[in-house]
Amino acid sequence: MAHVSLPHDAKAGPTKPEVRAVLLSKLDLGPSDHFVEVGSCTGAVTIEAARRAGRVTALERKADRIETTRANLDANDVTADVELREAEAPDGLPEDADALFLGGSRNYEAVLDHARDAGIERVVMNVSRLEVAGAATEAFRERGLLEDVVQFQVSHGYELAGATSFNSDNPVYMLVGGASATDGGER
Repeated sequence: MAHVSLPHDAKAGPTKPEVRAVLLSKLDLGPSDHFVEVGSCTGAVTIEAARRAGRVTALERKADRIETTRANLDANDVTADVELREAEAPDGLPEDADALFLGGSRNYEAVLDHARDAGIERVVMNVSRLEVAGAATEAFRERGLLEDVVQFQVSHGYELAGATSFNSDNPVYMLVGGASATDGGER
């Protein structure tokens, strides 16, 4: 995976590289795919997706974060057609997406309704709060979108008294599915 440069700060934490690696594996993007991100923030996921998908549409409700996404896109090697939209989802969501990522939990139920109604094949949502993870899992399930729920935590080593200790990032709950989900979360 190529390095993602994020020289511009959006005053919010980007999706960590290890989480992006799993996310991209679940999305399985190819050059003919149209990828949509809801909540682009720093643009980290948008950049990674733009290196794989043919088209990318990134939505962000805050104008300053759209500018941060744009500046970070400019700082990276991106060849895909990328459209940035200042909109609060579900407004602004295209009808022709192949894959969709929800980077936040705002309005997620309406976004999931859109994904179901538009027949989006691959939908992934990352959640860091336990209560939201439970509610979002049920929302995926109710819409027939749920295929898998993955919980993982990443820790990074640092030197402590001549040995290695670890600092842990927050756990991430990754909800995976799409319009073709069939197994209701059992894998």
